[in-house]
Amino acid sequence: MKGMKCICGKIAEYNKNMKFNSYEIDGWECKSCGEAYYNPEKAEKILLINKLKKHKFYLKLSKVKSNLILRIPKEVGDALNLKKSQEVEFGIKDSNEIVIHPFKGS
Repeated sequence: MKGMKCICGKIAEYNKNMKFNSYEIDGWECKSCGEAYYNPEKAEKILLINKLKKHKFYLKLSKVKSNLILRIPKEVGDALNLKKSQEVEFGIKDSNEIVIHPFKGS
C-alpha cells in the first residue's frame, strides 16, 4: 500500500523509516499535517517488548545430561518470534552477566 487517506483529507505516504519508541518502524506519514500512522502489528510488538523489558523473570536452571538448560517464558518467545530449534547466540558480557540474542546467521 503506497498511501492512505489522512484525517486531514490528504494522502499519507508510506515511509519505512519512522521512529516509534526509539525503534525503527514502517507506516504512513502525512506531509500536509504531519500525522503519523504506524504499522499496527509492528507497533503492538514494540509496546509488548517495552512492557516485558520492565518485568524481571526469575527462572530456574534445569539439567539434561551434563548441560544446564534455561526455559524462556512463552510471552518473551512470542514477542521475539523465537521458535523451537531456532539457534540463539549466547555470550558472556562481564564476569557475572549472560547475553542471549536471536541468531540471524551469516
